[in-house]
Amino acid sequence: MKKNWDAEKKLAFEREALGRGAKYIAGADEVGRGPLAGPVVCAAVIMPLGDGELIEGVDDSKKLSEKERERLSALIKDRAIAYKIALIDNKEIDRLNILEATRLCMKNAVEGLRAEPDIVLTDGNFGLDIAYPQIHIVKGDALSYTIGAASILAKVYRDALMCEYDKKYPQYGFAAHKGYGTKAHEDAIREYGLCEIHRRTFTKKFWEGQGKSGE
Repeated sequence: MKKNWDAEKKLAFEREALGRGAKYIAGADEVGRGPLAGPVVCAAVIMPLGDGELIEGVDDSKKLSEKERERLSALIKDRAIAYKIALIDNKEIDRLNILEATRLCMKNAVEGLRAEPDIVLTDGNFGLDIAYPQIHIVKGDALSYTIGAASILAKVYRDALMCEYDKKYPQYGFAAHKGYGTKAHEDAIREYGLCEIHRRTFTKKFWEGQGKSGE
């Protein structure tokens, strides 16, 4: 269990929404806006919030170990009233730009929930094109229990997906860096060129005018 986990601090936004009459409160978050390769992944989740129903330790996924994220992800899926994970691939990111791709991905996750939320709490400061009331919370994955749960689902899903890509493209080391721009990843691009899942708009310095591709 996570030490000094304070449920009430994590539930301030949820309590406010409940006080306004909301029953189903969805949290939505994304992972993978910054990498050079792979999709952006978003999750939306509606969690039960009653006494004895909370999952201790839910937090911003970046603050948790891989083992703890995987443990919590399984519990979240088991207890959730509803959850949905969506992704937008690298080609669509290149077509739309990363901000619009992220907004679309989060919209798809929210609208894919099997239960309709009364309100949606989103991580960040941008709005979604959805029919539900929404509250945008900067650093929401650390401040909101529900957004934190969504961040864990998205992170575990994307990490597992990048490990699968590592099997197909082992020369890039995706299992280690998950597509982010580490020195090892950039060195691999310089040696092998780009592969099918690289974002062209994020890797222009590696391919413009070079005519080199690992596809």
